[in-house]
Amino acid sequence: MEKITAPSHLLTRRRLLQLSGMSSVGLLLSSCGTSLLSESVGSLTEPLNLKVGELLLKPQTPVPEFPISAIEPQALLVNGNPTPQIDLEKYRLIIDGEVNQPMQLSVADIYKLPLTSMVMRHVCVEGWAAIVQWGGVRLRDLLNLAQPKSQVRYAYFQSADRDSDGIPFYESWDIASVLHPQTLLAYQKNGQPLPPDNGAPLRLASPIKLGYKQSKWVTRVTLTSNLIPPKWLTEIASASNWNARKGYWIDQGYEWFGGI
Repeated sequence: MEKITAPSHLLTRRRLLQLSGMSSVGLLLSSCGTSLLSESVGSLTEPLNLKVGELLLKPQTPVPEFPISAIEPQALLVNGNPTPQIDLEKYRLIIDGEVNQPMQLSVADIYKLPLTSMVMRHVCVEGWAAIVQWGGVRLRDLLNLAQPKSQVRYAYFQSADRDSDGIPFYESWDIASVLHPQTLLAYQKNGQPLPPDNGAPLRLASPIKLGYKQSKWVTRVTLTSNLIPPKWLTEIASASNWNARKGYWIDQGYEWFGGI
């Protein structure tokens, strides 16, 4: 089975901040149009904050977790689009794109996979945070079942909720963040089944990303070698500029990398 591996980096998060003189808050709030790295970033299809995010991220280093006693049951707020109605009997998680074994998994299939549970801080860009216990499947374990090709660098996520124009919520991540050992597709919250308002049957949960990157109601994961929207997104969008889309909130001005 061919597995994808996250790239290693020589600079630590602390050292990069020392060299640059920038705070982590400044990095998080920088826009996608910043001239921070100017022409050295690389491909024009990549957001300018990608290389900074890659340097800050330690791909396989776990973030310190919290004890169960630290959970804040009432602190996790519900925001975003209205909760979609999902038939769990018909639900299938599609894993496709640049993979050798495209897959469609039912809820029962996913429940058979090893459960990983962790207590982490969920941070919203709007200024609030909550300590939550998420339980689910490591995303990297799911993707390895589909046998990703070696050139994969990104993942696009499709969700069941749609905006007023009928466009599904969509998001994209770098592959190093996708493969992080604490990135989950979660179906539990605080030891109980994940409520629909919080993203059931599956949602992204990771301590290395801000809340707007953690898609709820995930129905599809598409792996790509380029940061270009997959056909399932471009085929339902009539606007000519959809080939440049990278995420629902990112396309409204939020930072693409969205790391913590």
